[in-house]
Amino acid sequence: MFKKVLIANRGEVAVRVIRACQELNISTVAVYSEADKDSLHVKLADEAICIGPPPAIKSYLNIPALISAAQVSGADAIHPGYGFLAENSSFAEICKSSEITFIGPSPQVIEKMGHKSLAKKILSKVGLPVIPGTKEPIKSEKEALTFAQEVGYPLIVKAAAGGGGRGMRIIHNEKDLLRSLQVAQAEAHSSFGNSEVYLEKYLEEPRHIEVQILGDSHGNIVYLGERDCSIQRRHQKLIEESPCSILSSEQRESLGKMAVKAGKTIGYQSAGTVEFLMDNKFNFYFMEMNTRIQVEHPVTEMVTGIDIVKEQILIAAGEKISFTQEDVKSRGHSIEFRINAEDINKSFLPTSGRILRYIPPGGIGVRVDSHLYTGFSITPFYDSLLAKLVVWGRNREEAIIRGRRALNEFIIEGVPTTIPFHLKVVENAFFQRNEIYTNFVSRRILCED
Repeated sequence: MFKKVLIANRGEVAVRVIRACQELNISTVAVYSEADKDSLHVKLADEAICIGPPPAIKSYLNIPALISAAQVSGADAIHPGYGFLAENSSFAEICKSSEITFIGPSPQVIEKMGHKSLAKKILSKVGLPVIPGTKEPIKSEKEALTFAQEVGYPLIVKAAAGGGGRGMRIIHNEKDLLRSLQVAQAEAHSSFGNSEVYLEKYLEEPRHIEVQILGDSHGNIVYLGERDCSIQRRHQKLIEESPCSILSSEQRESLGKMAVKAGKTIGYQSAGTVEFLMDNKFNFYFMEMNTRIQVEHPVTEMVTGIDIVKEQILIAAGEKISFTQEDVKSRGHSIEFRINAEDINKSFLPTSGRILRYIPPGGIGVRVDSHLYTGFSITPFYDSLLAKLVVWGRNREEAIIRGRRALNEFIIEGVPTTIPFHLKVVENAFFQRNEIYTNFVSRRILCED
């Protein structure tokens, strides 16, 4: 078992990992930028090391500074959290060459799954269904036009090395195609340093369904059910829930087996998710694999009772998964609301400021993962996520009722947040009837404003 783990991240995910380490009796090292010197993860860790000025490129993305911090503190492992360097194969390789365990899959697996078109090529060969799309990144406008004529509109252009909705554009006609191709390439290069994009058929009103898996170094891979992540804006998730309650037990099992097959094909060892789009006829199409812990992992923990982060750490230490597939039981329904520092009246504009009052909700079936406290300052340098409100109920109806109650209790003063948006969603009749899809927000919520 590890003696000391450095958390190469900040905010609520750093707090989450610290708590898991504490329960495993592992010492923790927090790293922080000058802007985060008063952050909660700094206060909770056993040690804390400043790694640079506020811009992420000079701190949380500064690989030499992170490796030096691990070596100076004597950490024998690094947990990357999510975002920043969590899916950076070079960082994982440098950790390995520095004799520091990277708590995640191998650099080779990260590299393969990080390139979306390559991931689809690998997994389609073993039977995972994929949406019709270009097998290689688009190299010319002529190639793009030829594909469009063969497949038909609508299409979607995606960054080959992308994520978080960046480098994605929906295309409805030839005029859209050429313009969107250029914009997506420029945005992909700006966000990921890689301008490669590919095209695929766009499914109208699909659901975004992902399956949580765990794989260890002893050949064991299990799935922990699925999450419905269809409530999104600009391809970024806002609300997630587990299970997807419109699936039958047979469909759920089939989906889980596909995810396990994906994991076995690439020799996956860690926590990860296999992501699918589901059309209105319950056809599933492999979309991508995220080789890290997900923001929304708590909803799976709430329905299964399994601590995914602790399992991830134990797997990295060489342990077997502590349970079998037969042991995994899903109970009730869980919903996660991402509470962001964003002004919903200004197109979800990220904001900064000082938290004047912070009172999280409580009661049965309510969990809040956050790094906030009264007096904490939100800076403009990082992601706008402030907290994750996670509720559980015996069924989806009770989870929605509990979510409404908890959202109304949640007090965050000093910066505008997305709490009013979430209240609008839970009051929406279509959401309550579970008639949701990836463009639900633009069609059913924002259109009302």
